[in-house]
Amino acid sequence: MNLFAEIKTVVLEAVARLAAEGVLPGEPATSEIMAGITVEPPRDASHGDMATNAAMVLARPAGVRPRDLAEKLAPLLEADDRIAEVTVAGPGFINLRLAPALWHGVIGAVLAEGADFGRSKMGAGQRVNIEFVSANPTGPLHVGHTRGAVFGDALASLLDFAGYRVSREYYINDGGAQVDVLARSAFERYREAHGLNPEIAEGLYPGDYLVPVGEALKAEFGDTLLDQPEDAWLEKVRDFATAMMMDLIRADLKALGVVMDVFYSEKSLYGSGRIEATLADLEARGLIYQGVLEPPKGRLPEDWEPRPQTLFKSTEYGDDVDRPIRKADGAWTYFAPDIAYHKDKIDRGFDLLIDVWGADHGGYVKRMKAVVAALSDNRVPLDIKLCQLVKLYKDGEPFKMSKRAGVFVTLREVVDEVGADVTRFVMLTRKNDAPLDFDFVKVLEQSRDNPVWYVQYAHARIRSLMLRAGEAGLETGDSTLASAALAGLIDDAELGLMRKLAEFPRLVETAATHHEPHRVAFYLYDLASEFHSWWNRGQDQPALRMIRDDDPGLSRARLALARAVQVVISAGLGILGVTPINEMK
Repeated sequence: MNLFAEIKTVVLEAVARLAAEGVLPGEPATSEIMAGITVEPPRDASHGDMATNAAMVLARPAGVRPRDLAEKLAPLLEADDRIAEVTVAGPGFINLRLAPALWHGVIGAVLAEGADFGRSKMGAGQRVNIEFVSANPTGPLHVGHTRGAVFGDALASLLDFAGYRVSREYYINDGGAQVDVLARSAFERYREAHGLNPEIAEGLYPGDYLVPVGEALKAEFGDTLLDQPEDAWLEKVRDFATAMMMDLIRADLKALGVVMDVFYSEKSLYGSGRIEATLADLEARGLIYQGVLEPPKGRLPEDWEPRPQTLFKSTEYGDDVDRPIRKADGAWTYFAPDIAYHKDKIDRGFDLLIDVWGADHGGYVKRMKAVVAALSDNRVPLDIKLCQLVKLYKDGEPFKMSKRAGVFVTLREVVDEVGADVTRFVMLTRKNDAPLDFDFVKVLEQSRDNPVWYVQYAHARIRSLMLRAGEAGLETGDSTLASAALAGLIDDAELGLMRKLAEFPRLVETAATHHEPHRVAFYLYDLASEFHSWWNRGQDQPALRMIRDDDPGLSRARLALARAVQVVISAGLGILGVTPINEMK
């Protein structure tokens, strides 16, 4: 049940009636113009239950004043039994008040649909590839990866809930120089496992996490590699260490509740001919050429010189400058395998690609969007989401770096400190492109200022309420509560909760459209806040208590409302990958 979509249908039917009667002059509105019509909660709740911009959207193409058009739409809308009152405001906004029975119907819909309330068919089964985390396989995941992992996984769940078919994918960067550095670092730990002093030179990875890798290399190869030259052991150690790092990364992701559908190796592209074939296809279309780039803006680097390079014409697809795909020594740039990788995604039949990157990759966005547009003939959109930095604190003080990792705080340290559920929820309390402060003490506080506790507390409170109701002899099953008489739910707090529940299906579609799972976290906090306010009013005013010994019918109605709130909280937490709590410690 999507009450906002239902009322939008009423609005569109009224518009169609005006057009059919010739009251709506001008050219017929295009589907694009009609798509701009919205029905949403008004900014000021005192104005009504819903508001529509229909007159504002249609006035210009119809050649009339918005308010005049709104005045013609108003009586048609008010004639519908579901709408109790219509008012025209300002230059032509239309505010609507709904019949109370519609709000009561939301409770029944939530209890009948259960965990599927709010689930949408908006995605129509379109296939979406979400690539996220994709950290270099050179060590454990750090806190920055944690945010990207949570965001990507929650976005995948959100899109699935909205009717898309989603594939979670990790791109293993195992084809560049960084894995050779990993091999050299692991080899020093291998030497250490044999009682030799490791020589952790500048540029190698110093973290203690490679000690077990050295021990495992010793168990696998004995001392056979010790006296061999680098070119004899580099590939063996690189493959062995990379595999162990990926096992570590998979375990870290699992601890956070993230399970990938696909792990795609960059190395698999090399020697396969796919890079060459992809670039040859672009070249055949006149998008690859030999050229000289303009000098960088500002002060020139001392080593800069104008030299011919192999370039992709990314400026033809909105980029600021054409991009190199081959280095002067003939080796591929990082861009070349990325082009082939995204071509592979397109070839796998995805309708939409989403990449989740760290904020430090912002300069790479335009070229990647450009090449995907070129590869798919503008058929497959690419949305790139950048996750800003996470600053760690403990009781207001900066959190110290990890000795084990050498230079950063690991994902596992964060999860071990506060748990996966708290970590996930807190990582979604800010929009992905806004910086996030994460205080290990504050995220465990039991206060309204801690969103995750506040939402979980609402869920646990309702569980406690249901147990007390059962002890009082009241039936609390969803089917029983769904048939409760709800006419007695007329208090402002109760109506406010019903309105908030009705927003959830719309919220899901809006968040999915914009690829913003943080909207779900914000909604849950607002819903929990309204529930706690209702609860507290009942503590202060006996007539508003949820269990009334003198009125079992009203008690059942209020229990139905409370249970509906709990169902929606559980569904929302499920999208975020957070397990609802039934009892607070």
